[in-house]
Amino acid sequence: MSDLTTIAEVTGAVAAAGGLGYARARAPRVYWSLVGMPLAIGRFTVTYGSTMDVCGLTVQPSRLRAFMVRNVARRDVQPVPPKVRRVRGTSTGLLVSLRLPAGLEPADVAAASERLRHAWGVHSVHVVEARPGVIELRMTGYDVLRRVRMPRRGPSGELVVAVALREDGSAFVRDYQKIPHALTLGANQSGKSMYQRNLIAGLAKLPVGLIGIDCKRGVEQGRFASRLSALATTPDEASALLDALVEEMETRFSLLSEHQVSDLWELPKSVRPVPLVVLVDEVAELFLTAARKDEERRDRMVMQMIRLGQMARAVGIYLEICGQRFGSDLGKGATTLRAQLTGRVIHRVNDKQTAEMGLGDIAPDAVSAVTTIAPDRPGVAVAGDSSGGWSRIRTPEMTPAEAVAICREYAHLTPHLSALAPFRPAAPDAVAPDPARPLITPRPVTE
Repeated sequence: MSDLTTIAEVTGAVAAAGGLGYARARAPRVYWSLVGMPLAIGRFTVTYGSTMDVCGLTVQPSRLRAFMVRNVARRDVQPVPPKVRRVRGTSTGLLVSLRLPAGLEPADVAAASERLRHAWGVHSVHVVEARPGVIELRMTGYDVLRRVRMPRRGPSGELVVAVALREDGSAFVRDYQKIPHALTLGANQSGKSMYQRNLIAGLAKLPVGLIGIDCKRGVEQGRFASRLSALATTPDEASALLDALVEEMETRFSLLSEHQVSDLWELPKSVRPVPLVVLVDEVAELFLTAARKDEERRDRMVMQMIRLGQMARAVGIYLEICGQRFGSDLGKGATTLRAQLTGRVIHRVNDKQTAEMGLGDIAPDAVSAVTTIAPDRPGVAVAGDSSGGWSRIRTPEMTPAEAVAICREYAHLTPHLSALAPFRPAAPDAVAPDPARPLITPRPVTE
C-alpha cells in the first residue's frame, strides 16, 4: 500500500512539474501569477537592501538620522536605500513605487536596471518618474512581446489610439494632441503594414476623418475605402489632394481667426471641424521622379507636406508618414519634412543609416536597439519622440480582413467634406454568397 502511495505521489509531482513547465511555455501569464510572482516578491523583499547597496543606489543618512541610530538604537550607521512605498503585482510583472533619498535621481536607478533585473530574476526592469522624488520600477516577469496581448483597460481621450504593446507591459498609444505628426519606417516584412492596420482600425472607431495617400495604386489602403474620406492612388492625385488639404487648412485658420482662438479644440463644438489624419504609405513614391517634367510636381507636393507639418496641428490635421527609407537621399525637402515629425516608430531596417535617419536626431541611444531586431519577430519596433525617451514595442497581429471589417462597421462615422469630395473613394460592397454555389466543396474522390 505504501508503495502505491509513493508511486501516486511521484506521479502527481511529475504531472505538476510538467503542468508548470507547459504553463511557463504556453501560458506565461498563468505561470507568472502562480509561481513567478510569489518568488519574485519574496526575492525582492529579502534582498532589497543588499541589492541596492551593491548597485550603488544608497546614500549616507542625514545627520539627525545618523545621530538617532548611533545614540538611541545603538547600531552602526548604514547607507540608506530608496524607501519602498508600494509593491503591487500585475498579470505581467511587478510595480514598485520608490521614494528617492536626497542625492539620487531617476537616471541613477535607470543606469542600474540591468543589474537589478539579474538580481531579482525578472525579464526586464524599467524606470518611470511618477513625480519629483518618486519613481516606479516596472518589472516584467516574462517576455511580453513574444505573444502580444493588449491590456484590458484601453486609453481614453479625444484622439488617443492604442496601437502596440510596450516591453514593460503598458500600451503604446498615439495621442495626436500630444504628438501630432509621426514617421514610421521599416523594411519589407518588418511589420510596418501590421502597424498601419492597427492604427487605421483604432482611428476608424473615433470621430475623425481619414485621408489616404497610397501611390501603389491603392493596394494597401484601397481596402479601407469604406472609412476613408479621401484617397489618392497616383502621384497626380496625391498632388491635387495635398493642394486641397492646404486649402482646407487655410479655411480652418480663417475660422480660428473669426472666433479669436489659436487651436481647434478651443472652438465651440457646434462649429468645430472634424479632425483629419493623413495616412501616407510609402512616402518615397512622392519624392522619386522618372522624368524631369515630374520634378515640379514633386517639389510642390513636398512643399505642401512641409506646410501641413509646420502649421496643420493647430487646425486638427495630422500626418502619419510611412516608408522604408526617409532621408536626404530622397531629394530636396526630405530632411525638412522629417524635422516636423515628432513621433518615430522604426521597425527592422536593412542598414544602420536608415535607423539613424529615424532616431539619430531624437534618441541616438535607440539606434543600436533597432539594428538588433530579429527578422523572425515581425511587428517589433522601437518607438521614440523628441523628448529623447524610447521603448521597444510590438504590434498585435491583425489580418486585413479584420481591419476591413472594423472599417465597414464604423463607416457611418466617415465625415463628408465638400473640399475633399472629388477624392472620396467608392466603398466596395460586401460580397454576398452565391446561393447556387455550395458553401462547402466536397473533396474529390480518389482511387
